[in-house]
Amino acid sequence: MPGKHQHFQEPEVGCCGKYFLFGFNIVFWVLGALFLAIGLWAWGEKFSVFLGLIFFLELATGILAFVFKDWIRDQLNLFINNNVKAYRDDIDLQNLIDFAQEYWSCCGARGPNDWNLNIYFNCTDLNPSRERCGVPFSCCVRDPAEDVLNTQCGYDVRLKLELEQQGSIYTKGCVGQFEKWLQDNLIVVAGVFVGIALLQVFGICLAQNLVSDIKAVKANW
Repeated sequence: MPGKHQHFQEPEVGCCGKYFLFGFNIVFWVLGALFLAIGLWAWGEKFSVFLGLIFFLELATGILAFVFKDWIRDQLNLFINNNVKAYRDDIDLQNLIDFAQEYWSCCGARGPNDWNLNIYFNCTDLNPSRERCGVPFSCCVRDPAEDVLNTQCGYDVRLKLELEQQGSIYTKGCVGQFEKWLQDNLIVVAGVFVGIALLQVFGICLAQNLVSDIKAVKANW
């Protein structure tokens, strides 16, 4: 029975490595549809090479983000202001801005006056909107004793002096508050990225082992 014995001695693809690698890729899939598309494309001969490319791209992005932080700050400011202009045009965008302003206790990109960019909130004399010279409710400093949200709390607030505004709305911009949040949570943010990087390196090793197993099986066909 030499043929039968030889059949059982052929190298096989490790099941544990194969299914663990599959589960590993599912984790990254939930990070976005883009990773799903990349994963489908990369499930071939260059799987480990492509994971390595992603890893070094992320590393380069982190370095560039530090070197060009002023440019990134300007782009973030531009991004927020463009969304301020379109605040009433998209309910999802509106909810996103409201969440950001409430979470980071901020108003506008640089400050409350950025809401002059929006046609409903600007302070021009020709603006017929009731929200003229106001800000969205998400800019308002919430009273913990309030059970019902006052969505009109920002009306006419920018007609007041800045010192008077501070008691009712957030006067700091979201760009500065976001930077402050990153600094305050630097260890956590860095830990998350290091953890993701280590997982990717681990995935590269698993992928390389799987490719080696597959090549070993093909060599005996």
